[in-house]
Amino acid sequence: MNLFLGAKHWQLFLLTFGVPVMLNIVMMFNIFSHFGKPYGGENFNGGMIFPVMMVLFAGTLLGWMYSVAVGMQKMVPATVKMKITKFKVFFFIPVTYMVLIFFFIGLALKSPGATDLGQAALLAFAIIVPLHLFSMFCLFYCLYFVAKTIKTVELQREVTFSDFVQEFFLAWFFPIGVWILQPRINKMIIQ
Repeated sequence: MNLFLGAKHWQLFLLTFGVPVMLNIVMMFNIFSHFGKPYGGENFNGGMIFPVMMVLFAGTLLGWMYSVAVGMQKMVPATVKMKITKFKVFFFIPVTYMVLIFFFIGLALKSPGATDLGQAALLAFAIIVPLHLFSMFCLFYCLYFVAKTIKTVELQREVTFSDFVQEFFLAWFFPIGVWILQPRINKMIIQ
C-alpha cells in the first residue's frame, strides 16, 4: 500500500496512461506498417499488447484506489466510522468481474464460431449487461469512498458529499485528478 500512497503523481500517471498509450502507438504503427501485406508470420502478436495495457491501467488505478481507501484508514479520526468492509466487497466485485470477462473473451476468441450469434446476444443481455452495470455501480461507490477518505483525513472530521465532491470528480477523471490528489495524499502520509 505504501507503494501507491508514497508514489509521485507523475509515476502514477505514467503507469496508468503514459506506458499504455505508448504501447498503443507501437501496436498501431505495426498494424499500419503491415497494411495490405499478406500475413507471413512476421507480424508480432498485437493482441498480446492489449492485455498488458489493461493490466497496467486497471492494476495501477485499482491498486491506488485500494491503497488510499484502506491504507489511509489509520489516519481517520476515531470518532468517524467508515464502512471499510462494504468498500472491500464493492471493490472486489468489479475486480472479479474483469478477470472473468477477460477469461471468457479469451475462450471466445480461441473458439470462433462455437456459439450461435443469437445465443451470444441473449447471454450478453441476460448476464453480462446487468453484471457490467452493477460493476460500474461498485466502481462509483469505490470512487465515492476514496474521495470521502481523502477529505475525512484532510479535515479530521465527519464529512458530507458536498465537502468532497471535488475529490470525487478528481478521482473519477484520474488522468487530471492524480496531478492534484496525489501531492495532497503525499503530504498527509508524511505528517
